[in-house]
Amino acid sequence: MSSVLSAYRRQWFTTGDAARRDGLAGLVVALALIPEAIGFSIIAGVDPRVGLYASVAIAMTSALLGGRPAMISAATAAVAVLVGPLVRDHGLSYLFAATLLMGLIQIAAGLARLDLLMRFVSRSVITGFVNALAILILLAQLPQLVHVGWQTYALVAAGLAIIYGLPRLTRAVPSPLVAILVLSAISIGLGLPVRTVGDMGRLPEGLPSFALPQLPLTLETLRIILPYAGAMAAVGLLESLLTAQIVDDMTGTDSDKRQECMGQGTANIVAALFGGMGGCAMIGQSVINVTSGGRNRLSTFVAGGFLLFLLAVLGPWVGRVPMPALVAVMIMVSIGTFSWTSIPNLVRHPPSSSAVMLVTVVVVVATRDLSLGVLAGVLLSGLFFAGKVQRLVTVETMAAAAPGEAALVRISGQIFFASVDRVTRAFRHEIAAERIVIDLTDAHIWDISGVGALDAIIARLRRAGRSVEVIGYNRASADLVERFALHDKTGVELGLAPH
Repeated sequence: MSSVLSAYRRQWFTTGDAARRDGLAGLVVALALIPEAIGFSIIAGVDPRVGLYASVAIAMTSALLGGRPAMISAATAAVAVLVGPLVRDHGLSYLFAATLLMGLIQIAAGLARLDLLMRFVSRSVITGFVNALAILILLAQLPQLVHVGWQTYALVAAGLAIIYGLPRLTRAVPSPLVAILVLSAISIGLGLPVRTVGDMGRLPEGLPSFALPQLPLTLETLRIILPYAGAMAAVGLLESLLTAQIVDDMTGTDSDKRQECMGQGTANIVAALFGGMGGCAMIGQSVINVTSGGRNRLSTFVAGGFLLFLLAVLGPWVGRVPMPALVAVMIMVSIGTFSWTSIPNLVRHPPSSSAVMLVTVVVVVATRDLSLGVLAGVLLSGLFFAGKVQRLVTVETMAAAAPGEAALVRISGQIFFASVDRVTRAFRHEIAAERIVIDLTDAHIWDISGVGALDAIIARLRRAGRSVEVIGYNRASADLVERFALHDKTGVELGLAPH
């Protein structure tokens, strides 16, 4: 417990350059969050305040209670696309209630250790997720680059020049922040005809207020919000845990995925109580934070706190920030997020790994749904893995040395649902012996499919008048056979394999 508290203090109480980098990184993220949150509010069919207040509440709460320092969580498109029908058919109060229930489900998922399911997400799926998200981030900038004047393109080019050129001179200040400030000064000073943050939607005035959802506490209400809350919780956790893994890789540090589940849940509850929609981790803003120098909880807290300050105090000025400046930052994020090494790895890695990565990318980009892409990648990874394991099963038959002696059939490998057909096919050939010994010393039975296949083989041989004996069960296999087999429970008494 003391080590956990010590680590938590280190993640907060940074000094010197580390604190400065965290603070400046948070400022950059806060500015980048505004157009995103407004856009996601439009997707959900709610007032921009709902997305902006959610981003403030989720960012600050996850900074306090999340399991991944420096990761940015806020209102996101992945959750926004799910709640449009709920808002349209039932109203805003039902959205807040569904967000509350979403948070409770996520806390329960953390307590149940569902974060451990991340172990089944392969590296190929994570790479595909990252690449697809980089493509989506880039595509999301295209509406800001069509039907605009040359001034927009000039500002975007200037912003990219500052972002990539300034670090060659100094890294004292994050180059994205400098780009935003410089381009804002140029745009406002020259009165350039470019789109601004204010054009995305009306910014809120004042601070959010605490309020409980105003709706009847009935089973009918639960019936309405539960499907939405469940989907929001699942998508939010999936995206958050994948983003946490990516930030782990970027920073070379580990995170507490269980704590992240519960932190995300608490953050969504707080967001709902202060008039916000649900959200989760944002890989784009997390990449901005990390590449700008953010490493600790302070950077995430500053992002939420400064966003609140901008909305409550500097709203009119924030509304004049040119969109080309933020487009340049997001293009930088897209370039930095994409795993460029995955392109040459397509020919270097096994075809199955490359196929999983490509399928994940294609499904995400085609559906704009990160969860569907990850699900497709995980399922394909599972199929490839099962196919690989079942090919490792071997069946060797040794004929009887003399009349009256037993023929030996030695099975080696993992016997489970994907490999039982391989085992069964080996016994379709006639074995010329009255007695048959099946040796499982080098085999392991994993499931009832394996037990059922062995059962069927023994039954068929005995119907043909053969004497069958099974030897070499290990303890786990013997337990399965003893519980579920119908025709052979003798292997347990005939001797277990030494392993």
